[in-house]
Amino acid sequence: MEASYVDLADPSHLEFDYMRWMRIVLRAARARRVLHVGGGGCALARALAAEDPGGRQEVCEVDPEVLALAREHLGLRRTRGLRVRLTEGRAFVAGQAAGRWDAIAIDAFVAATIPRRLMTVEALADVARVAPLALMNVLDDRSAREVRTVAAGLAAVYQRVWALGGRTGNTVVVGAVAPLDLDRIAAQAAADLSPARLTTAGAWMVRLAGTAPMHDDELREPRED
Repeated sequence: MEASYVDLADPSHLEFDYMRWMRIVLRAARARRVLHVGGGGCALARALAAEDPGGRQEVCEVDPEVLALAREHLGLRRTRGLRVRLTEGRAFVAGQAAGRWDAIAIDAFVAATIPRRLMTVEALADVARVAPLALMNVLDDRSAREVRTVAAGLAAVYQRVWALGGRTGNTVVVGAVAPLDLDRIAAQAAADLSPARLTTAGAWMVRLAGTAPMHDDELREPRED
């Protein structure tokens, strides 16, 4: 996948806009212990580890072939401050102690869709228990249905919900317990090579009207009689 782009000469370089937007938020929050759900080439985790080797970046990747490719072709190696696990992200989060992480970054897809089991209120409640800050990369079109569903789920478990993105493509939806310097984040995101607009909580409340979050019971297969 293109989003696994890694600069082998400079691991701090992030080619893709949404990863740079995520890094802006994580820096503003001074998040040093970050759990990444979805690995790919581990580009964001590697960039953060390169600039803060004393921090802790841990990656959950469910596909062994993805990790094999990252190790063989994308220079993924043992690095100070970086650990990569072959495990399913939601199950791993559920087993973590409360407050274990400063932030959880979710960037996991099946084709172009976030796995539904990562978007439910029950899954995100575990995320909120484990970390005071959550970031989820969402790929959507102008309808923003996926973005609204994710935002509704985060709003059910976090006090503050906002987003960085444009009208189409990638949007980083953020749930937070504590306030962050949104003016600073908005200015840095606007100055990015691919400028992003910050949508604040007030605007989200209008957009979320009539949007229900997903729950686990909606994912269950119907029983056969």
